Amino acid sequence: MEDNVLLEVRNLKKHYEISQGIFKKSLIVRAVDDISFNVLKGETFALVGESGCGKSTTGKTILRLTDPTDGQVVFDGDDIANLPYNEMRSLRKRMQMIFQDPYASLNPKKTVQQILMEPLRVHKQFDAKDRHQKILNILDIVGLSEEHLERYPHEFSGGQRQRIGIAKAVILQPDFIVADEPVSALDVSVQSQVINLMLDLQKEFGLTYLFISHDLSVIEHMTDRVAVMYLGEIVEVAETEELFANPKHPYTQALISAVPISHPAEERERIILEGDVPSPVNPPPGCSFHTRCPFAMEVCRESAPQPTTFADGHTANCHLYTKKEEETKHVIINS
Repeated sequence: MEDNVLLEVRNLKKHYEISQGIFKKSLIVRAVDDISFNVLKGETFALVGESGCGKSTTGKTILRLTDPTDGQVVFDGDDIANLPYNEMRSLRKRMQMIFQDPYASLNPKKTVQQILMEPLRVHKQFDAKDRHQKILNILDIVGLSEEHLERYPHEFSGGQRQRIGIAKAVILQPDFIVADEPVSALDVSVQSQVINLMLDLQKEFGLTYLFISHDLSVIEHMTDRVAVMYLGEIVEVAETEELFANPKHPYTQALISAVPISHPAEERERIILEGDVPSPVNPPPGCSFHTRCPFAMEVCRESAPQPTTFADGHTANCHLYTKKEEETKHVIINS
């Protein structure tokens, strides 16, 4: 494992079994199906894709909120996929999560002080006096104050609740945070405030983010690298600027074409995908995207594509590029 790699995910799988009764064979939902990627220290790495593609399941499986079916999750050199409960619990102070719903993720029966005190108490950080000061410090950082300590979550707006959720995740000063759609439930006017807060916290505490979202405009603004997911698989990985400037996979091209244009004078061809996303219970053979791909070939129906690497670590799993490579080799051999 390289020195600057904080998290390495290797061939991760998460399958769910659905019972159909005594006389029928159980169904297997392939929520996450053999994905691999690295997250570097201090960067914001994004997982993006349509709803149901396995983004959130990936984040929860990495944090062991749900156990993986197979594969490895190597955090700072240690494989945590099979760690015993006590060791994993101790490690959680270094790995935290910001949830999508800022109301459901906070205990409605506890005040802000109790919510923020809990992780300090559970992980035995600081004494009672220092804990209170730590809470005040983190509230100030996220834009709240001491007068909010005795209030309950229902007394806050959505943006304020998400600030509390962020404060809870950051108060232990973790190394790694999974941010699962942290702004999708907020008003557009509040989204930028929360995003800027997360960027400021990243600089102040040296945080590493795994940022999960379906909103490509947010992804473009705050991430360093992006992995595009489709039906439980990663189909493309690239630096953010490179991905938006030069998307390779047809699915990525369709996603980016759907991003609203910022200026009326700009022109962009809209790519409309036909059909629905296949069921993860019964994924199509070969390339999982071939049922909706406008460039699908016979080989796409027969075999899954292998990653093709371009410049600067840009990779795409698509037979379009594999075929071009084979044609190029054929020309060279015959010449």
